[in-house]
Amino acid sequence: MPPEARRTVDGYLMAAFPWYGLDDAFTGPRWLLEVGASADGTVEHGATGHGDEPSLRSEVDAEARERQRFAVVVTVAGRPLRDSADGTGLLEATSASSAAWLAGSGLLSCTWPSKMERALRQDWLDQQTALAWELADDLDGPGWSQLSLPVDGVPATFHYRESEYGWVLAGSAGDGVHVGAYGRGMSAYGLGFSVIKDISSYG
Repeated sequence: MPPEARRTVDGYLMAAFPWYGLDDAFTGPRWLLEVGASADGTVEHGATGHGDEPSLRSEVDAEARERQRFAVVVTVAGRPLRDSADGTGLLEATSASSAAWLAGSGLLSCTWPSKMERALRQDWLDQQTALAWELADDLDGPGWSQLSLPVDGVPATFHYRESEYGWVLAGSAGDGVHVGAYGRGMSAYGLGFSVIKDISSYG
């Protein structure tokens, strides 16, 4: 395992909550994204990837990006309203909306319109990011439908939405964590999620 992969796995091993990925029905490549941590180093969330690793590099043309098939599963630690690490304020409680926001912003990060002028891309990203936040904050609104998918073999209800860039879903697992996902080229309707028994298998 290369050193950069070991560093990534180490971040996941520091978490005090279980990580989720696609269940054993998925037999393709698995990989890790970076974990997110609070100011005091506590791991708060992370994401596991499945299928093709999405790329925005210039050598990957728009047509190739359209052919990419991937699903990324986001796990967010369940946290109550709490003091910030420096004691100067409060951190919001996490919820399925937190998972929806991370999934929505994750999808945006790998779907920038390649034909758009560079000067306009940041405006586009800012606009789409604001929209993703508004949608995540209103999971019961008209922008979402409901989708039942298995989590460790037990049906669970997720909030689900599609766009021209891909799909996003979010819900809560039974062990107190929140699970989101985003993807493109792979249908969300046939997915199942499960606790990852060995996170190093995603190296």
